[in-house]
Amino acid sequence: MKTTLFIIAQYILPQHLLSRLVGKIAASEHPWVKNTFIKYFINHYDVQMHEAETENYLEFKNFNAFFTRSLKPEARPIDDGEKSITCPADGVISQLGEIRYGQIFQAKGQSYSAAKLLANDELAEQFDGGQFATIYLSPRDYHRVHMPLDGTLNSMTYVPGQLFSVNAATAENVPDLFARNERLVALFDTEIGPVAMVMVGAMIVAGIETVWDGQVAPPPKTAKTTQYSQLEPVTLKKGEEMGRFMLGSTVIMLFPKDSVDFLDDFTADTGTRMGEKFAQLK
Repeated sequence: MKTTLFIIAQYILPQHLLSRLVGKIAASEHPWVKNTFIKYFINHYDVQMHEAETENYLEFKNFNAFFTRSLKPEARPIDDGEKSITCPADGVISQLGEIRYGQIFQAKGQSYSAAKLLANDELAEQFDGGQFATIYLSPRDYHRVHMPLDGTLNSMTYVPGQLFSVNAATAENVPDLFARNERLVALFDTEIGPVAMVMVGAMIVAGIETVWDGQVAPPPKTAKTTQYSQLEPVTLKKGEEMGRFMLGSTVIMLFPKDSVDFLDDFTADTGTRMGEKFAQLK
């Protein structure tokens, strides 16, 4: 019953309005506002502040700065194996596996179209038969997203959409969840071919940023693609930051066919730490 009411609320609540309101609070630099929310958040979610480069929460200019805090380099060492693919973020694997007949597994009884996720039919064909991994970032997690392997940015597409919460309940009960929510699709050229990094928005996620273009969501409610192949190259090494969430959500990686193997230790519900090896090149 509780789950049913939660799902109904997802459809009724003004998703974008709530997210904008939370965004304003998260951006507030008023000392009482920011310090009260940050302190509560640290205590409620048991945030490991000793890992952060800035350990004193009073030094953050607002909640967003705290939430997207950087970590000490030794807190997340990057696996330097020549064939290793590393976890892009702290979180939990929601699902991973093969992209079959253009479909990506979401939860029991739920799949969605890769073409709809990417908002590009031709691009989706390049990943048919390939592999995907979906990682959920909870509120207590480190919220910067890093490269799983070396890559050069080919294109970036902002896709407008809804802002359902992203968790196990919505994954099981909201059809096409990740392909319906607002999202950012970053396509990279790599040694194994195209690799897509999809950053999915959610309710109360105040925005998505990239290291090459700053905040790109929420912009006007129209799809926008920027081609970077003809511009000055944006090349990122494995383990380098590529973007961040202003409050938590989900990142989905797509790999082409016959390119990677996931390690046996990583299955649905496995916890991840940014920089650790979770797959390898074939």
